[in-house]
Amino acid sequence: MSNYLRQAIERQEFLVTAEITPPKGINPSHMLAMARLLRGRVHGINITDGSRAVMRMSSLAACVLLKQEGIEPICQIACRDRNSIALQADLLGAAALGINNILALTGDPVKAGDNQQARAVFELESIRLLKLIKNLNQGLDINEQPLPDGVPDLFPGGAVDPQLKSWSSLQKRFEQKIEAGSQFFQSQLITDFERLDKFMTQIASNHNKPVLAGIFLLKSAKNAQFINRYVPGVHIPDSTIERLSQAADPLLEGIKIAAEQIKIARSLCQGVHIMAVKREDLIPQILDLADVSLPG
Repeated sequence: MSNYLRQAIERQEFLVTAEITPPKGINPSHMLAMARLLRGRVHGINITDGSRAVMRMSSLAACVLLKQEGIEPICQIACRDRNSIALQADLLGAAALGINNILALTGDPVKAGDNQQARAVFELESIRLLKLIKNLNQGLDINEQPLPDGVPDLFPGGAVDPQLKSWSSLQKRFEQKIEAGSQFFQSQLITDFERLDKFMTQIASNHNKPVLAGIFLLKSAKNAQFINRYVPGVHIPDSTIERLSQAADPLLEGIKIAAEQIKIARSLCQGVHIMAVKREDLIPQILDLADVSLPG
């Protein structure tokens, strides 16, 4: 299963990835149970790295546990908590452990999380982290000094937000990430598919790198309102909130909405990245409803 994601990209398959949160403690049983349900349904599973600045088990350690189960991990690495020495150390360690898929992130601000007294680092941000990965893959550290004990073969990806208000900033950062070596992109939660279409047509189509649309499982109208209130740059339409509030079974309605969005995304971009926070067990049902299965 080594480099399964990379091989699927080379084969130009419709890509499916999902996101799982590592445990807040040392027991990985729930995380692994969710991951096992996704075996054979996704090309890779992202393990978050202190998402929303909430302390959890190391993404790298959790990815090793997934790999031991024969499940393809995508290790998220954020710049918030590590300086360039630690980032390089973790990247080399990941490669040595066979964890080659890396999603390079800047990271959420400390004030968003549960350790607000912590000191943020942010020596690098996502574009510079991608450049660092490119350097390592070429056998050089951040100071352009050679790596005498072996060179990694990391497969880096970046995040993109097609709904960013500033079109010029969106285009600039996307192209900078391409130049820095990003091989794939996972998007933030998409609610405006016309905007995604415009992004794919006017920006992404020029670069031949797969973009996976972020699909979020909405569990209720209250859940959708919470996201509108607290997640920057996301606006879930009133019509969707109304649909959830009127549904006899809001969770089932959320599953139907996610499946509909996957069908739309399939006509616009090269894949989907599914976020079903605390209900990853429902992802197979969403994929079945969207009629999405992996080849073979």
